[in-house]
Amino acid sequence: MMKWLDMPPVWLAGALVLAWVQRTYLPMGLSFGPVWADLLGGLLVGGGLLLMALAIHEMRSKRTTVVPHRIPDALVTTGIFSRTRNPIYLGDSMILAGMILYWDAVLALALVPIFVWVIENRFILPEEARLRRKFVAQFARYAQQVRRWV
Repeated sequence: MMKWLDMPPVWLAGALVLAWVQRTYLPMGLSFGPVWADLLGGLLVGGGLLLMALAIHEMRSKRTTVVPHRIPDALVTTGIFSRTRNPIYLGDSMILAGMILYWDAVLALALVPIFVWVIENRFILPEEARLRRKFVAQFARYAQQVRRWV
């Protein structure tokens, strides 16, 4: 049960709850401004969802797992993975930033780098270690050609 709670969507949901609480109970009179923050927030959320959908589609087409704690059956380097090694996590971060903008939760912006740090240390680094062990030379070439985030 605890293994399923330690998943990126749970961390994202927790960060979103914290941002919503800040917006609702501790606004402190700070604001991004009504129109541009809503527009940029919506674009970030939409872009994040699109990145995630493209990545999941690509991983499914290669018949490998999308579950972070599992050993992958294939190293996916095509599609969106040719631009970023972690499009799903990038999408998560974009959704968090977008919702913070949309909710006008100025103080919660600090959650974005914290979330990125948690995701990188809890998920990305262990995943890359598994990929490095299983796809030695192929992953080394891929890691040299494609950045971890953007």
